[in-house]
Amino acid sequence: MTSGDERGLFVDGSFDGFFLENHDSIVRSLSLSLGNDDLGRDAAAEGFARSLQRWGKVSRYENPAGWVYRVGLNWARSRRRKTRREVSPSAAVGTRAPLDRSAPPIGERDLRMVPAVQRLSPDHRDVVVAKYYLDWSEQQIADALDIRPGTVKSRLSRALERLADDLGTA
Repeated sequence: MTSGDERGLFVDGSFDGFFLENHDSIVRSLSLSLGNDDLGRDAAAEGFARSLQRWGKVSRYENPAGWVYRVGLNWARSRRRKTRREVSPSAAVGTRAPLDRSAPPIGERDLRMVPAVQRLSPDHRDVVVAKYYLDWSEQQIADALDIRPGTVKSRLSRALERLADDLGTA
């Protein structure tokens, strides 16, 4: 197997190599960000499918995995909004499926952290997941989420304070 470069692409730049190297981490991260393993898998599949359709362009991005992550997030959130509009308000209460803590994408070591991360706002959860699950720099997160690096720092700081309070490590 060919080793990857700093962007998470295989040296030959193939989509297949990119997919193999990034699929599992994107699925885990989207599952955590969205709070639902099935939705995370579907969102990752959608993001990777769209990146394959545009691979000539996406492969030249600084962080193509960030593009897939953002497309997956946007697709899943749009799907949730559409579903809420189609379901009556009384039936929509509690429609968010619980995270299956026994299913693979999220490892056993994460079980204590998952509920705390799920209590964060979506904006804060997205930066925490990108930073600590995908191991992206602040600039990569800013590019992927289309926000300023200062916003990433601010959201990350607030999210870490909240996590510290929730986990009793303050």
